[in-house]
Amino acid sequence: MTYIMVILLICFLIFIHELGHFLAAKVSGIPIARFSIGFGPVLFSRKIKGTEYCISIFPLGGYVMPDGINELDDLYSIPLKKRLFYTLGGPLSNILFALFGFLLLNLIAGNISLYSIVIDPVRQTLLVMYQIFNSIGLIFKHANQLSGIIGIVTQGSEIVGMSFTRLINFGILMSVNFAVFNLLPLPPLDGGSIMIYLLGRINSKLLKIHIPLAITGWVLLLGLMLYATVLDIARISGGLTA
Repeated sequence: MTYIMVILLICFLIFIHELGHFLAAKVSGIPIARFSIGFGPVLFSRKIKGTEYCISIFPLGGYVMPDGINELDDLYSIPLKKRLFYTLGGPLSNILFALFGFLLLNLIAGNISLYSIVIDPVRQTLLVMYQIFNSIGLIFKHANQLSGIIGIVTQGSEIVGMSFTRLINFGILMSVNFAVFNLLPLPPLDGGSIMIYLLGRINSKLLKIHIPLAITGWVLLLGLMLYATVLDIARISGGLTA
């Protein structure tokens, strides 16, 4: 049961991230052709006011596809401020979820005051972000402690148990992790897109490196995911200790 709860939580956090991109696009006036929860073959879709809303077969992912963006030139024709706001929408939505999570925990604990409702959630979220940023460098020193989705679900179910407050705490941690990870300056992550946008503002010729950088980024990410998955399987089978 706890495994299912953790998987559903991760799917919800991904939905929150993609919803952030979607809402930012709407606010910026960027038309959206497709809003998909999950990736791969589409299981269900419905078109509403020009946007196709989809549920795809692999739930641990998702994407927002702007309408009329068939070439990179189309994407870069959108004003820089709108592109930046659209791209930052995902990480910002994850941070807002963390703020709400800390607010909810404070209310559950009976801490009802202006400080606990307004200031403390911000302080707590910034502290978690700081801790995660600091831990990024440790990946290279302790690569054998990496976890993929299998490890996250396994460890998360052990941490959460059947406790609602632990589930919220785990959701906060994962949500901030999503935000920080996506802000890394590595294409095809949000931070990588922002980096390319800013480089293009300095010199438009630098936009030509977007595709090779994105391909390189995908190769690195897929390699990292595969490596982490192998470590997860080894831990579960008892062949590796963290």
